[in-house]
Amino acid sequence: MLNRNEVAERREAPLKTPALLSPDSVQNITVELNVLLADVFALYLKTKNFHWHVSGPHFRDYHLLLDEQGDQILAMTDDIAERVRKLGGSTIRSIGHIARLKHIADNDAVYVEPKDMLSELREDNQALIGRMIEVHDLCDEANDVATTSVLETWIDESQRRVWFLFEASRTGLTA
Repeated sequence: MLNRNEVAERREAPLKTPALLSPDSVQNITVELNVLLADVFALYLKTKNFHWHVSGPHFRDYHLLLDEQGDQILAMTDDIAERVRKLGGSTIRSIGHIARLKHIADNDAVYVEPKDMLSELREDNQALIGRMIEVHDLCDEANDVATTSVLETWIDESQRRVWFLFEASRTGLTA
C-alpha cells in the first residue's frame, strides 16, 4: 500500500510516455496535433450545428450528409488525442482550451442558407486539409511514421468530404 508521500508524488508526476522521437520533435508535433484537434472539434460542432438547422427542399439529403460527416469528424478526435499521448505529450482539456487553439470560425447565425452551409463547411474542410499537410510534413521530418500514416488517412477522408460538399452544392451542369 502506498503512503501519502508516494500518492502525492504519483499525482504530481508528469504524464510521460516513452517515445523514440527527440524531445523537440515530441514537443513540436504534439503542439501541432493539439491545434489540429481543436480545429477538428470546432469543425465537428459546426457540422452538427448545420445538420440540426438545415432546412429547405434538400433537407433530408443535406441533413443525412452532414450527420455522416459529423460522425466521421468526431471519430478523428480520439485518434488525434491518443496520438498526442502515445508520443508523450498531453492534450487539450477543455472547451476553453479548444477555443484558444482553433482556427475554424464559429457560425452563430440564427439562419444560414443551406448552400452557404455547404460552402462554409467545404472551405473549412479544405483549410483543415492544409493544416494536416503541414503537420504531415513536420511528422515526416521527425520520422514519425505512425502519425504520418494516420494523417494520410484523415487527409483522404477530408478530401472526400470536400468532394461531397462540392457536388451537393452544385446548381447546374458545367461543360
